Amino acid sequence: MKIKITIIGLGYVGLPLARLFATKYPVVGFDTNQTRVNELRKGHDGTLEIEDEDLKAVLINENPINKEAGLYCSAAIEDIKDCNYYIVTVPTPVDKNNKPDFTPLVKASETVGKVIKKGDIVIYESTVYPGATEEVCIPIIEKISKLTYNIDFFAGYSPERINPGDKEHTVEKILKVTSGSTPEIGNKVNELYKSVITAGTHLAPSIKVAEAAKVIENSQRDINIAFVNELAKIFNLLDIDTKAVLEAAGTKWNFLPFKPGLVGGHCIGVDPYYLAQKAQEVGYHPEIILAGRRVNDSMGHYVASEVIKLFVKNDKGIKNAKILVLGITFKENCPDVRNTKVVDVIKNLEDFGTEVTVFDPWANPAEVLKEYGLTTTNHPPENTFDAIVLAVSHKEFLTMDLYKYLNKNGVIYDVKGVLTCKVHGRL
Repeated sequence: MKIKITIIGLGYVGLPLARLFATKYPVVGFDTNQTRVNELRKGHDGTLEIEDEDLKAVLINENPINKEAGLYCSAAIEDIKDCNYYIVTVPTPVDKNNKPDFTPLVKASETVGKVIKKGDIVIYESTVYPGATEEVCIPIIEKISKLTYNIDFFAGYSPERINPGDKEHTVEKILKVTSGSTPEIGNKVNELYKSVITAGTHLAPSIKVAEAAKVIENSQRDINIAFVNELAKIFNLLDIDTKAVLEAAGTKWNFLPFKPGLVGGHCIGVDPYYLAQKAQEVGYHPEIILAGRRVNDSMGHYVASEVIKLFVKNDKGIKNAKILVLGITFKENCPDVRNTKVVDVIKNLEDFGTEVTVFDPWANPAEVLKEYGLTTTNHPPENTFDAIVLAVSHKEFLTMDLYKYLNKNGVIYDVKGVLTCKVHGRL
């Protein structure tokens, strides 16, 4: 049977996967955001994950079902009815109380339920707690489709490992974990990914194992970063340079090279809450996971407080002081502002009565305003400031003459520890 694929969700995860599969198979990229679909049809990816020429190389202007390969982007559910593989790549955020928000997955599963047929396979890539695919998503498909799981249709899980902004570790170069709802389906899912992933695949024995593997990948990183964030706080009190300490410790072959910083984004700052939620449901309180989250979620307030302490040391007034924050995306050289913790720094600085200006050449000001209610600019400021906070190490900032923007007795706080000029504070 000819493989025909639908990718549901054309964001940072879905689009690179759709483009890759479209080099070999007919693919329909489905997204409910018509504006996003229109942008992609013109051959441009606003997330900057895919170069325009690479996208245009696989784009076609009609449903590719009867073609050998190609990518057709659509917001119409009618265009995905004839596929036999449905791959869901929607985000899995948390709500304001850090509880898992399954709304995107529920809606995507409802879409699949309307089009899935006997013999079809649905594969989820979204990060969830172990068991969520079969406990949350599959029952929705069964209810809407009137089909029976593992008799009429089947499922797989292959967690995404996309690193936004990383042009070296692209989707085909990252080893892929795969799984299926039966041994036979596991092999089918594995072979599908193996056909395009040059780094190879690892077939997990079950969907739950694959789900657990993904969620602990990011939980492990979160805990390690929390550890060095705590070290940074301790060393700051001891008047020791954290960066110098980590460089010295890093000379040992098995020392893990984590750095302190703000932990945001769509994965590391979110996924541990999914595992914690499931653990609590079965009666276990995950102390280390939640402790790591508390430390990392506190860093925005910590950075703001350290900046204010520098004001006091320099005998500078705090109320109405002008502060320039460099960067608002969750990581460097990337336009992704999802769950960025720079927002915590800004809001805490404003709580002290300061006036904050945010300059980020990568972030979309309209997206930031919609998501966080903050005004930002893509252009360097023309005025000067009482403090400059380097929050994100975009390449543009590394060559800026920061003193040009600094008032007399002004302070520079380097969150990322990357500046070569004289700074007054850093993590």
